[in-house]
Amino acid sequence: MGRYVIRRLLQMIPVFIGSTFLIFFMVYALGDPVAALFGDRAPDPATAARIRHELYLDQPLWRQYGHYMGQIFRGEFGTAFNGQPVTELIAESWPVTLRLTLVAVAIELAIGVVLGVLGGLRRGRTVDTGVLFLTLVVISVPTFVTGYLLQFLFGVKWGLIRPSVSPEAPVGELLLPGIVLALVSLAYVTRLTRTSIAENRAADYVRTAVAKGLPRRRVITRHLLRNSLIPVVTFIGTDIGTLMGGAIVTERIFNIHGVGFQLYQGILRNNAPTVVGFVTILVIVFLLANLLVDVLYAVLDPRIRYV
Repeated sequence: MGRYVIRRLLQMIPVFIGSTFLIFFMVYALGDPVAALFGDRAPDPATAARIRHELYLDQPLWRQYGHYMGQIFRGEFGTAFNGQPVTELIAESWPVTLRLTLVAVAIELAIGVVLGVLGGLRRGRTVDTGVLFLTLVVISVPTFVTGYLLQFLFGVKWGLIRPSVSPEAPVGELLLPGIVLALVSLAYVTRLTRTSIAENRAADYVRTAVAKGLPRRRVITRHLLRNSLIPVVTFIGTDIGTLMGGAIVTERIFNIHGVGFQLYQGILRNNAPTVVGFVTILVIVFLLANLLVDVLYAVLDPRIRYV
């Protein structure tokens, strides 16, 4: 296992370099960040030249990228156009989005797996039909519609929660935004679990466990469920990065100043260093999440071995 993890970490290096270069190229080479900074006004040539020199934009693209990678290895991610280091923006917004993502993932697993197991064990029955119909409705409704509807019902009409999240963003206030963020993924987790449970019910190892006289609960939890969760774990691993980067709509609805909010502001204001810095962090999250998923495979299924 240790050799496998080291090999995967080494494989991440070219993937990380290729991904960050593609992001850097799309942001800096396909547009002029300095011209975008001034909007419709034509910048003074001397001022524009000074800004390009300060931001290292007067160098060839490969040197700009090399300078940026050197900053990353020093723990820096550039400086926003307002003079604030991107690392400070990350330190302010990252913990909020991390808490929101953990709440969403917990909801996905707790509700999605339970509904999937119920549907898979009762395939073709009323419960299974109801689960499939419910997940189809959730997938069909856009996130911004669900978000505004739940915010109006629970926050405005019934007054059960605050309509918006406070700057501190405690976990209690992130429960409703976490539900909104998790709904679509929860539906996919439910369907994946249901399909996997239904397929593995007829497997030889399940029939053997039943023939040995093991209790039904133990057969489901120790044998059937563990092997059936492999596709779910794969989905969750890729979904973590998606939730962190795709929380723009949810964070806007509930006024959460997290990663999605900062990305939205960076794109809206054409703040290239902010966009590149935050997307670079998301690339790292994707890579580490995929590595964790591969390690969990061996935990869930003892038949899987890495050499």
